Amino acid sequence: MAVISVTRYGLGGSKSRKLSAAAKQPFDVSFLVIAGGGGGGAGQVAAYQEQGGGAGAGGYRNSYLSETSGGGGSTETPITVLGVGSYTVTVGAGGAGASAGNQNGAAGSNSVFSTVTSTGGGYGSKQATTGGTGGSGGGGGASGGAGGSGTANQGYGGGSGNGSPYGFGGGGGGAGAIGANASTTAGNGGAGLASSITGSSVTRGGGGGGAGYGVGTQGLGGSGGGGDGAGQSNTTPDSGTANTGGGGGAGSGYYLPAGSGGSGIVILRFPTTAGMPTVGAGLTYTDTTSGSDTVLTFTAGSDTITWS
Repeated sequence: MAVISVTRYGLGGSKSRKLSAAAKQPFDVSFLVIAGGGGGGAGQVAAYQEQGGGAGAGGYRNSYLSETSGGGGSTETPITVLGVGSYTVTVGAGGAGASAGNQNGAAGSNSVFSTVTSTGGGYGSKQATTGGTGGSGGGGGASGGAGGSGTANQGYGGGSGNGSPYGFGGGGGGAGAIGANASTTAGNGGAGLASSITGSSVTRGGGGGGAGYGVGTQGLGGSGGGGDGAGQSNTTPDSGTANTGGGGGAGSGYYLPAGSGGSGIVILRFPTTAGMPTVGAGLTYTDTTSGSDTVLTFTAGSDTITWS
């Protein structure tokens, strides 16, 4: 067991004594854990009625103050550190967008803090295929593709694609809203959620837009890092923004690859008086202060952090 050395001074000189680390006061760690967003799907080459669906955002779990988690979930309970302990931190990567026509994207990877796991975003689908399930669900492809389901208390489902005479893809689900169904344009990605855990309000977890055909028919990415979808004949798809968990925009058969998902993020906030943990070399992070708290922001990697 780790110990703390305490020096006491008096008439007889100094005297050191050892305290068990367990005597340290417990403290709460608030978290925002966002998984990697999914990659967008793609439509067929030279088939304007067969476009891909936008990808879902990575799962969004939040325990800071009264801020909500994704999918309409309530605020979660912070993790209590009982003086000492090691905790796993993993930042999920975004899923790759489809690299060829008529192909699904890839799901995003999970992010983790301790016992809290956020699920990677669902992939955007090819034509006539249901979007992938995930933290938020991927959008369905044209000609009958339904939106994929989100995960309870992490994100919303994706929108559906439509058929003739348009054949556009549905939007990917976001942390804060369902992806839109395709209509006379491709579906927009669902909106993300804002958090002030760092001291400033930042929106993350937007879904990717579906692919359309021609000017103004592509779906737009949801607020919070979602990528725009392609217009079959004139615009390229966008990837989700890094460290937001945003879903990738859908590709067309002409404009590939589809957008990849944005990487996730793990943000921890705790009293500065608790001291800094030792951070494993496998993690990329920054530390700042906000009021009386320390904020650790992890942007890549996987390893442990240890308070001792």
